Amino acid sequence: MRMMAGLTERMLHFSINVLLVAVGVVILAMPAVFSLAQAPNEVPNWQKAAGGTMAFEVATIRAAEPGKRINANVGLNMDDDPIPPGGRLLVQGTIPALVDFAYKILSTREQQDAMLAHMPKWLASNEFVIEAKAEGNPTKDQMRLMMQSLLANRFRLTLHFETQEMPALALVLDKPGKTGPRLRPHADGLPCNAKWTPPPDPTSPSVAPGGFLSSCGANALMFTPRHSILLGARGVTIQYIANYMPQWQDFGRPVVDRTGLAGTYDFSLDSTPDRNDASTPSADASLDTGVPTFSEALKEELGLKLKPTRARVQTVVIDHVELPSPN
Repeated sequence: MRMMAGLTERMLHFSINVLLVAVGVVILAMPAVFSLAQAPNEVPNWQKAAGGTMAFEVATIRAAEPGKRINANVGLNMDDDPIPPGGRLLVQGTIPALVDFAYKILSTREQQDAMLAHMPKWLASNEFVIEAKAEGNPTKDQMRLMMQSLLANRFRLTLHFETQEMPALALVLDKPGKTGPRLRPHADGLPCNAKWTPPPDPTSPSVAPGGFLSSCGANALMFTPRHSILLGARGVTIQYIANYMPQWQDFGRPVVDRTGLAGTYDFSLDSTPDRNDASTPSADASLDTGVPTFSEALKEELGLKLKPTRARVQTVVIDHVELPSPN
């Protein structure tokens, strides 16, 4: 288990929900990354569909108590998982985490460094608890727009987007026109609105790709009895998978989708961290679990691989922010 200590710490840093499945294995719901193809001044499609500028009816903001976490009801991520009806939002996070949620992004470590380059150090560590109420039953994307307004009005936040070329990894098919056995079109699997029954053993190879998850549009991980990490999602794009990869494995650079695969997919990936993962101590890499490494499993299970490339990557930069105005 020491081999996964670094990865576990990274996943816990980005996680906000801890769910338990029937077999008692922990699943961590995880957050997400910029669409690397989005132009700096282009309004993203999700924002257009959500309806433009919106605001909460009322919101209270307070500094989080050190060492304590609230029971948040909405994930600070870019997943499209369902949220509770009633228009209530209760979350806890740093300014960067709130920005990621509001703009439906997940900054890589390098992108977050750029985001905070001209900001005071407290911005990366001070957390705030936000409790807000919206009219009706807004969608998660509509709550993102309301969070944008709250950050601008209460934190006096201003930011801009920059695009620069940098080293990246291209996600491509290992064999032209062929995917792996654990990556299947979502249309071939269980519909998102179908009744879902938890499998007796979520880690069994007989479980359909992503079949250990009840909802679509969000990914999760669990630690298996074989000391491996099982990742999965249902109803997600390949771009979504590429965006999350720097969180699953510390590549030190972003990942761009060059597979050419359209539509949505179900997938699961059972692996151990690559030995070149910067967060995994080299001494721990000698532990033999009998499970393929992340890169090996990517080829064997999903039919994908990563190739070094250069790409134009979008980054958000915070220009100004203040402590929140009184409630």
